[in-house]
Amino acid sequence: MTKTTRVMLAVLAVCGTSAAMAQSSVNVYGRINTTVEHQKIGADSKSVMNTNSSYLGFRGTEDLGNGLKAGFQLEGNFSSDDGSGAGGPGTGFDFKRHSEVNLSGSFGTVRLGNFYVGSYLATADYISMHNHDTGTSADALYAYVFPSGNQISYRSPDFGGVTAEFNYGFGEKGQRAGDSAVGLPGVSLASTPIGTAKVTGEHKGAFDAALNYNNGLLGLGLGYTQAKTEAATFDLKEQQLGLRASYTINSLTLGAYYQYYKADADVADTKRHAYRLAAMYTLGASEFHANVGRAQSYKGDLDGSKTSATQWTLGYNYNLSKRTKVYGYFTKINNGDDAAYGVTNAGDNFRSIAVGVRHLF
Repeated sequence: MTKTTRVMLAVLAVCGTSAAMAQSSVNVYGRINTTVEHQKIGADSKSVMNTNSSYLGFRGTEDLGNGLKAGFQLEGNFSSDDGSGAGGPGTGFDFKRHSEVNLSGSFGTVRLGNFYVGSYLATADYISMHNHDTGTSADALYAYVFPSGNQISYRSPDFGGVTAEFNYGFGEKGQRAGDSAVGLPGVSLASTPIGTAKVTGEHKGAFDAALNYNNGLLGLGLGYTQAKTEAATFDLKEQQLGLRASYTINSLTLGAYYQYYKADADVADTKRHAYRLAAMYTLGASEFHANVGRAQSYKGDLDGSKTSATQWTLGYNYNLSKRTKVYGYFTKINNGDDAAYGVTNAGDNFRSIAVGVRHLF
């Protein structure tokens, strides 16, 4: 092979690579978020180092022409305090946090896989401003009803600040077990079949719908979820409806959401109301945060139970750059005698004083 031929082949290879790169791109990104905390759970106290939903992600797009694009997004949690998988030492790394393939165009976006549903993102997550709704200061009162995985989603284009999203979860006659097992949020009642502990059941499908409005200083959100489970001893239908409003006035951002949760089962029917108020004030690189949430006691067949809870947090963030911040917070959950929000044993309270570092890449 002559020198000229080798040069021509090299140029062709570079041109081919450049054309491929013009059509597609892949980005590596993530978050490392670690705190040192002093916690008190019931009567027990301890000092710990915690990961706060640290993750590694990959996403990419390919331009298919005529305004059509294909994309993917993969995210996996890991424990930034010891480097292990999300499940702790001895567990492997996976993409259970987020896994999707999608097609997008002027019609909107169609997604397949596992991801947070729109009703949560439009309400509770939207006003969790101080630490991304992660760690011990995460919202412990919001009822996330949609079972994870096996989802198909459609997200509309933006119509004057309004977007809509619809999700369907395939039951596949699969078992809701482990973290996905059935149980009332925050309840630990020995006398109540659907409140004793999480119960394994067959996933019978789920539906989620959300609306978002964002136009300058005002933001509004609406979300609805329905999920059905067939357990060994009863059938359960869970529903939630959430509303959110947020508004920015100069350096002050205010947010609030309300959630109605209802569980209909063969053995008991019950419902609950919850709400949260949040505020953020920025001053240069500093952010001052405060939020308080309240879950009222369950009614219906659980009327008279002491299942109410209050959670509040005070926090401070100092942004060293757009990607790195140091922060601290104090958070506390006061549980009723029959409530177990953020704890294992009913009636225990929880509190934590934390300082941490968060870095995005």
